[in-house]
Amino acid sequence: MSIHPGRQDESTEFPPDWADDERMSFLFSAFKENREVNTADWDSKIDFWTPLVISSCRRRGAVCVNLNELNQIFRRKNHVPLGLGTVVQAMARCGKVQKESEFAANVDSGWLSWGVGLLLVRPLKWTLSTLLGSSRVPLEESFVVIELVKEKAAELLGAYRRSPLASRTLLSFPELRALCSHVCQDETTLCLALLQLQREKQVTVSLHEGEKIVKFSQPGQGCVSPVSDVDLGIYQLQRSEKLLGERVEELGLEAERCRDEAKALLREGKKSQALRCLRGRKRVEKRADGLYAQLETIKGILDRIAHSQTDRLVMQAYQAGVAALRVSLKDVTVERAESLVDQIQELCDSQDEVNQTLAGATLDSSGVDTEELEEELKSLLDESATEGQPGLPQVPSEPLPSGGASSALSDSFLDSLPPVPHSPFGITDEELDRELSRLTIADPGVSQRGRISKRPETAQ
Repeated sequence: MSIHPGRQDESTEFPPDWADDERMSFLFSAFKENREVNTADWDSKIDFWTPLVISSCRRRGAVCVNLNELNQIFRRKNHVPLGLGTVVQAMARCGKVQKESEFAANVDSGWLSWGVGLLLVRPLKWTLSTLLGSSRVPLEESFVVIELVKEKAAELLGAYRRSPLASRTLLSFPELRALCSHVCQDETTLCLALLQLQREKQVTVSLHEGEKIVKFSQPGQGCVSPVSDVDLGIYQLQRSEKLLGERVEELGLEAERCRDEAKALLREGKKSQALRCLRGRKRVEKRADGLYAQLETIKGILDRIAHSQTDRLVMQAYQAGVAALRVSLKDVTVERAESLVDQIQELCDSQDEVNQTLAGATLDSSGVDTEELEEELKSLLDESATEGQPGLPQVPSEPLPSGGASSALSDSFLDSLPPVPHSPFGITDEELDRELSRLTIADPGVSQRGRISKRPETAQ
């Protein structure tokens, strides 16, 4: 990415004030020697440049910057800001940036500080201006943006834990560099992020056989543990497994090449040379088989180590469970449990006896025999059943005669039927005529309607 944002789309790279020549002329001017002369102008410039410096570094994916780079980034119409040195000093005073040398040196000396030197791209040194007490910022002095290096450290740790390599305890520095190439654009950024993680006690760096190795904290751990002999042994086995796998693959390709070469020589009629190629292929395959057997042995050892670690975790879980059960069952014994069960059973038996006593108790102060009351109740039921069917005939005991003729009915059956009622409502015809006459006198319209409705119909 270019470090000349002025040549890009200014609407996205810079705030709206960047297009205002009068405003930018003021912001590009130098600071007064003393802030007390005009605090408003001083603070206005600081508030403008500080977030702009941080945002420009974030866009470039950088976590450190020097004054020379800032002058090139913020060049506008062939002019550079004159007060960026003062801005950097103000950011350093409030803890937003820190010199790269001081950032590395401030890693806790009691926390594996011997590994800090392994991550320094440039050696620790004090500049001449620092020794002389000069207030000017050197153009090449590198400053670390604290906010951005913390973000990179968090991204680096997340990238490791999401990767397939998260199951490995130790990683070599080249492996980590390849794994986090999309997070850290260069080795300097990676080293500064590792220094931040080492300050947060999430990473430790050590040297093994001239190779830098990195150990990350595992999920659930408050901080990373130092590199142990077990970690180094597992790392050596994993490294041997990788090398043997690569060697076996190379030998397989070599054997295939010998086979193709033998076929070509055979087509040319060079049988003796083809046989030599096949013998060479057999030797390569034999070496490959031996290395493959060694590879399987190493894989078996690594599997056993992984299983042992799992067994260790299970044993720890069992121990924690036993301790918890021991505490929870501290006052619980078999004798107490049996006593409680007996007490509960006794209480239940007592309650059942009380319920049976209450259910069987009856209060009878009349002295009347129960059998006499039941006979009287039965007689009342028979009387009510007889009164409920006063007009129904008795059911004939003999079957009715078959056939369709009504004359075949017996006289005894007809005589047994009740008489036909003449007036179901108990009103005679004379009473109905008098009631109809009263209704006709009371409502003349009824008589008219009655006369209309009684007109004789014409003959057809």
